[in-house]
Amino acid sequence: MDKKVTLPGLRDLKRAGKKLRMVTAYDFAQAGVVDRSEVELILVGDSLGNAVLGYADTVPVTLEEMLHHTRAVVRGAARTPVVADLPFLSYQVSIEEAVRSAGLLMKAGAAGVKLEGGTPFLETVARLTAVGIPVMGHLGLTPQRVHEFGGYKVQGKAASQAEAILDDALALERVGIFALVLECVPAPVARIITEQLAIPTIGIGAGPHCDGQVLVLHDLLGLTQGMRPKFVKRYLQGADLAGKALADYCREVAEGIFPGPEHSFTMPEEQERLLRDVLDGRR
Repeated sequence: MDKKVTLPGLRDLKRAGKKLRMVTAYDFAQAGVVDRSEVELILVGDSLGNAVLGYADTVPVTLEEMLHHTRAVVRGAARTPVVADLPFLSYQVSIEEAVRSAGLLMKAGAAGVKLEGGTPFLETVARLTAVGIPVMGHLGLTPQRVHEFGGYKVQGKAASQAEAILDDALALERVGIFALVLECVPAPVARIITEQLAIPTIGIGAGPHCDGQVLVLHDLLGLTQGMRPKFVKRYLQGADLAGKALADYCREVAEGIFPGPEHSFTMPEEQERLLRDVLDGRR
């Protein structure tokens, strides 16, 4: 793709009926790979806690960790806009703290920030957008509240709960979010919300009717181990391929095959002879 989308241009994609593609990235190399693809948005998610740092969930992720990884991703994403997550307790304490946290992520190179939650954060979103910080919303299963939910559970199965998510979505749109992530909500609920909003919805475990989709890069490439969520599709068995590559490397080193001449540096023969003469003279 020669030209990447801008955040204001996301509504144009929705109006044109074009599906938006977003994936996560957490470092320079990953961002470079994604930047050369047809993906329109990169998310530096606080999912880096699970995917990169080995945390059990996203709650321990700090703002400093988000800033570190955002800077690395921005350096690798020459053309793709980068959205960075506001981690737990970086925006919930006060509006002023939220502005400071989001501002630091913008100074790190992010084009916008994402925060989880609805009605309690309407004033926060309004303040962020008022000072020029684009905000992406996130409703449904909000992982920073996983302990409150009692685990990673689908949200919105009951009509009353689905209506509450819709009301939050409409309220967030009114205060200025540019897009909305819907995570682990029933497909019919996501469809209704998508139809009601002028801004694009981006689904993860929310069915096919959203305006776009997002996946964690490690899940997409098959780099994660163990049980995976129902909504994850692996497009590559990356862990298996990496394991085979490492096995081949270990075998070739053990057998003296690697490094070969093509991986080694030489020196002029006369210089090698001089070196050997010097060493002979030391004996």
